[in-house]
Amino acid sequence: MSAGPPARILVVFGTRPEAIKLAPVIAALRARPRAEVRVCLTGQHREMVDAVLSFFGVTVDEDLAIMQPGQSLNGVASRALAGVDRVLGAFAPDWTVVQGDTTTAFAAALAAFHRRVKVAHVEAGLRSHDRFKPYPEEVNRVMTAAVTDLHFCPTAQARENLLAEGHAPGAIQVVGNTVVDALHLAVAKLDDPAVEREVARGHEWLDPEKPLVLVTGHRRESFGAPFRDLCLAIRELARRNAVQVVYPVHLNPNVRGPVFDLLGGAPGVRLVDPVAYPTLVWLARRSRFILTDSGGIQEEAAALGRPVLVMRVVTERRESVDAGVSRLVGTDRGAILEWSERLLNDEAAYRAMARTVDVYGDGRSSQRIADALAGPITA
Repeated sequence: MSAGPPARILVVFGTRPEAIKLAPVIAALRARPRAEVRVCLTGQHREMVDAVLSFFGVTVDEDLAIMQPGQSLNGVASRALAGVDRVLGAFAPDWTVVQGDTTTAFAAALAAFHRRVKVAHVEAGLRSHDRFKPYPEEVNRVMTAAVTDLHFCPTAQARENLLAEGHAPGAIQVVGNTVVDALHLAVAKLDDPAVEREVARGHEWLDPEKPLVLVTGHRRESFGAPFRDLCLAIRELARRNAVQVVYPVHLNPNVRGPVFDLLGGAPGVRLVDPVAYPTLVWLARRSRFILTDSGGIQEEAAALGRPVLVMRVVTERRESVDAGVSRLVGTDRGAILEWSERLLNDEAAYRAMARTVDVYGDGRSSQRIADALAGPITA
């Protein structure tokens, strides 16, 4: 039987989380003899993407460089739509691959649809069922699904969400989450003592005698009073307990303003610039637990066996909550403090959450995606 013509595949991303989750997909696709792969970076984020690309050895064919100071969502969407359209016109792919729920993902999917190019959506089907939480991600993923031809779901629940919306069962595949693939690659590198020493360089100030609490917080829907409340909770946590809080602070001015205003100079709190992906994984592995509003870290922590307190009202990643390894605490100061101190002082409660679970994948999601789009490596 003939293998058929090569598959021309365009992979588009714009932010660090997309780069992390698509890096193993790109590697798997480029290993397929039938795949002609081009990678397009919109540049929705700039400073935080390049280190990921270097770490995973991803080369970019098209860099749209759309990022502008103080950029609006509409500005990002319009520049990404126009830029991806130019790439589509020049390359004429069979498939356009997008990931997750960013403005880049939706704009690229829409651009492909306008040119009648098939869309493959990685991490499809996540839903919070509240269009403003997370904002704008919930609407981005719903709209991306509307123009998607092949939905690659991370979990069975994501598949059920798509079926409930009327998407065709034959267009949906449950493959797991590629973030687990990326994490496995990162952990394998960090298990090399020389690599770990290099990643740890500059963090000699960490005290091995004090529990480490890793914090990431940047959700747009929390800006304002909720974000100030979570900062005040973190400050009180460090004041009342012998811990070291490490907070890599997002570059968004709406995040950096209140964080440095409320936590700058606070005893027990170390504010650092955004760290490279391997450094984040290294810090997560060393942490007692993680306070976050990030979706990706909820997934990574479940695979690392680190408890997570999710500083959001709702989450589209219910699997780790249902497994008991993460807990929604919102931005309420009392809830954040109560559960943080429980994880610091109650060993039974800590052990109940400090478990590795495979609810988000087995590390072979990228291979399944590549098989579906370009066929297996061997005939």
